[in-house]
Amino acid sequence: MRAVGYKHSLPIDRTESLIDIEIAKPAPLGRDLLVEVKAISVNPVDTKVRMRADPKGGAPKVLGYDATGIVAALGPDVSLFKVGDEVWYAGSIVRPGTNSEFHLVDERIVGGKPKSLDFAAAAALPLTSITAWEVLFDRFGIARDGGEAKSLLIIGGAGGVGSIAIQLARALTRLTVIATASRAETQNWCRELGAHHVIDHSKPMGDQLKAIDLRFVDYIFGVTESGQHFDTICDVIAPQGKFALIDDPKSLDVAKLKSKSASLHWEAMFTRSTFQTPDMIEQHRLLNEVARMVDSGTIRTTVAENLGVINAANLRRAHAMVESGRMRGKVVLAGF
Repeated sequence: MRAVGYKHSLPIDRTESLIDIEIAKPAPLGRDLLVEVKAISVNPVDTKVRMRADPKGGAPKVLGYDATGIVAALGPDVSLFKVGDEVWYAGSIVRPGTNSEFHLVDERIVGGKPKSLDFAAAAALPLTSITAWEVLFDRFGIARDGGEAKSLLIIGGAGGVGSIAIQLARALTRLTVIATASRAETQNWCRELGAHHVIDHSKPMGDQLKAIDLRFVDYIFGVTESGQHFDTICDVIAPQGKFALIDDPKSLDVAKLKSKSASLHWEAMFTRSTFQTPDMIEQHRLLNEVARMVDSGTIRTTVAENLGVINAANLRRAHAMVESGRMRGKVVLAGF
């Protein structure tokens, strides 16, 4: 089957950084679904793995952590899906990726695709929805329809994760949602998605929060540049507040949170699939709920651009866009 992979960690402007390859079509075992991949999206994790994980043994490594497609075959222990079902999911970081015509995935981290979206539009949402959902409801522990009189600051509101976090927070909580964005285009995007307030993270955020009558923020979601903004985060976080981050700062002086008894939470949406946790099926459930929200019109896809068919040239373009740090929403590709 056709796939896109890489043999060496190279800058994305090098033609060999991602290459078209042919690999064997896999067979499902256990609770695996064999999915015929129809569309994918590209996330920062794709670019990070490409640059940090040089393949061993000479065999190309296939990336990709978002997919929509059709179930083509079932492992013997599958109980949640049948052949022909349309599905969406974010895969596992310890297994081959979704940048291939067929892909194996454990059914417990798969949901039914929203019926109201085509495969490409749906592909923008799985990984970011899981990440945002787990931060809001697992790491922060916010009650559904809770958070009244409390505030949430999303640092990096216009990217893939921020774009869906704004929507989920508005739809499922009573939090006051503040997003950050530094350009007029991305600021408008955050407002369209439902942010109550938008501030500029390239300028002093504390002063901007005071201007909207917020000295402290109860929950802070660090999507990007958490190390750069950490002193400000420690200043504006509320006493006994919560800070969660998904990026990779080189270091953080967490002692700065002590005087406020503020807590720090890491979020890695691959934790459940990597360690086969007992609650792994929660990702199946939340993806189904997000799909229902999409189909009811409560939230919308965050796709910003479709780059066309899934091949090495188009994936190199997509990786370059993600690496630019100037993404609005998500970039997707569809078909082989």
